[in-house]
Amino acid sequence: MTGSKIHALITGATGMVGEGVLHVCLQHPLVESVLVINRKPCGVSHPKLKEIIHQDFFDLSPLREQLTGYNACYFCLGVTSVGKNERDYTKFTYTLTMHVATLLSEINKELTFCYVSGAGTDSSEKGRLMWARVKGKAENDLAKLPFRQVFVFRPGIIKPIKGMKFTHSFYKFFGWLFWILRKLNGYSYVTLEELGLAMIHCISLPDNRRIMEVRDIIDVATSTKRV
Repeated sequence: MTGSKIHALITGATGMVGEGVLHVCLQHPLVESVLVINRKPCGVSHPKLKEIIHQDFFDLSPLREQLTGYNACYFCLGVTSVGKNERDYTKFTYTLTMHVATLLSEINKELTFCYVSGAGTDSSEKGRLMWARVKGKAENDLAKLPFRQVFVFRPGIIKPIKGMKFTHSFYKFFGWLFWILRKLNGYSYVTLEELGLAMIHCISLPDNRRIMEVRDIIDVATSTKRV
């Protein structure tokens, strides 16, 4: 698919990661069109962009016809595990993700599905950290769906894109330290722009399923051979 135009579907565009990925997609020449599905307006206007407001992500059947014709999904929708028990976290991290992905796999067989997971995710699904087990199960079961490709992205600490509306306050205060800490430990820190570029560039990677740790994200984002 080298050189092919991307028609992307993005979830989570009213969160920090999704907003950043959307911003990168709208600026990138390989991305021809973008559809975002949100519970509330993302506040972005662009000739490439179409937005659907939909409240129930556990029932996307009314949108089925509008979700056809896309060759990439950048799934940035997620919730924090802080203050949640395993049942509730599983509902909004695993069950919701699989519901959306299963529908998309039925109607877009040539779609590349990119899932934003997290550094430290537990592929064995047996570790002591609840969130890591749940994310691991989501990663494993996404790879079983009949997409063209499935990539899972495991960013660590993310440097946000300047000027975005949905940046967490933690990152705003932390930003000045980012490059110092990345120099000391380059395998834990990634910029949001790098994450977005890696998602775009991975469309032209060979057809196999893979996990992208921070070092892989940076490599794919910065390699001109990918596009």
